[in-house]
Amino acid sequence: MIIEQIYTGCLAQGAYYIESNGEAAIIDPLREVRPYLERAAKSNAKIKYVLETHFHADFVSGHLDLAHESGAKIVYGPNAKPDFDFYGAEDGEVLRLGGAEIEVLHTPGHTMESTCFLVSDEQGKQIALFSGDTLFIGDVGRPDLAQKFVGELTSEMLAGYLFDSLRGKIMPLGDDIIVYPAHGAGSACGKNMSKETTDLLGNQKKTNYALRADMSKAEFIREVTNGLMPPPAYFPENVMMNIHGYDSFDKVMQRGMQPLSPDAFELVANETGAIILDTREPQVFVRGFIPNSINIGIDGNFAPWVGTLIPDIKQPILLITDAGRAEEVLTRLSRVGFDATVGYLDGGFDAWKNAGKETDEIESISAEVFAQMLKTAPSQVLDVRKANEYLSEHVEDAINLPLDYINENFSAIDKSKTYFVHCAGGYRSVIFNSIMRARGYDNLVDVAGGFKAIKDSGDVPVTSFVCPSTLG
Repeated sequence: MIIEQIYTGCLAQGAYYIESNGEAAIIDPLREVRPYLERAAKSNAKIKYVLETHFHADFVSGHLDLAHESGAKIVYGPNAKPDFDFYGAEDGEVLRLGGAEIEVLHTPGHTMESTCFLVSDEQGKQIALFSGDTLFIGDVGRPDLAQKFVGELTSEMLAGYLFDSLRGKIMPLGDDIIVYPAHGAGSACGKNMSKETTDLLGNQKKTNYALRADMSKAEFIREVTNGLMPPPAYFPENVMMNIHGYDSFDKVMQRGMQPLSPDAFELVANETGAIILDTREPQVFVRGFIPNSINIGIDGNFAPWVGTLIPDIKQPILLITDAGRAEEVLTRLSRVGFDATVGYLDGGFDAWKNAGKETDEIESISAEVFAQMLKTAPSQVLDVRKANEYLSEHVEDAINLPLDYINENFSAIDKSKTYFVHCAGGYRSVIFNSIMRARGYDNLVDVAGGFKAIKDSGDVPVTSFVCPSTLG
């Protein structure tokens, strides 16, 4: 039997390829399905099932395109009612895959249709649990994402279902079973995930706070629901796409892969009201960019930040990319449902500049210059890291305004004042500054290298370190 994890770091997402005796199953595939088809072809295997653990919120699954191109059957567990042809498996049902068996375990809680798949090898030994968003390494799925779709159920009620699912379906399984979750650290589908992407179930029983043997249901509900931050705005939209369907990946790519001259780019921007999304490296962006464009660098957690910061997934988008990376950018946008890209600037920013068109810059200074400026003229510092990062350690007297909530909180910034803006390493601060500059805030100065560079300089007073694990 073959089991392969296909992990995508920018989404902290794990899809899976399972094969036995010439038959294959794909679990929770991403939007672009060519890699799964090529993997099956490599083994001369036929894809029999596309197994979906639930209706995903943080990405658009590739189930429809994969089923169309391979002839595979899309399988959901109980309570799933999508608007396309699928097979609704019953709790406890066993699916045959070559010489192996896949048992369907309905585990409501993260969502009401959440399902795990328990795999037994050709000898009948239970070897792997594909746990979706029900059980992560070090955590369990957050129980608040499905509220919008399940009527009167509260987060606490869903957490109660999750407690019963874990105790009744998963914890009784053998300790030597390998857990393969849908996500790892960095995903917004949980709050305390490990950077490890697999583990033995027995080890999780010992180390995962939510699997404590002596934990009461009330304690579980309290701990699982405590400290949950609002989910990114695009999550409900992705759920609806996964339920109701979407344009094929090939169609999205064809629509977006339109090279535009500077004049055509400017015309399309004016006609469509498209957001100009510049995906170059932050410190390249600050030295020159098209006015009112937004920087979200492709070499970072690109897709989740796009989904968090651009409220409407149907918003037309025009791209500025490094040479040869337009297709990569489009692929990563499509993974989170941003299918309305209408073209990219042919020749990139250099073509725009060489055409003599207007450009803009953002002032960016080193940590050393920042330290000197603070000494000579104490100024307001904006820390755009997450609240727990800020509480752990920050520049004295800095204001915390997390990038995640810029759309809700940006009015707290005074246009008449100058602010020094930093994050952890320089990626998020440039995103923040570009968004604010597009909104007419011209007095924001970026601190290159972020808090790490500031602290390493040793010349700026910072608060005493508090371990993040103790912050509530």
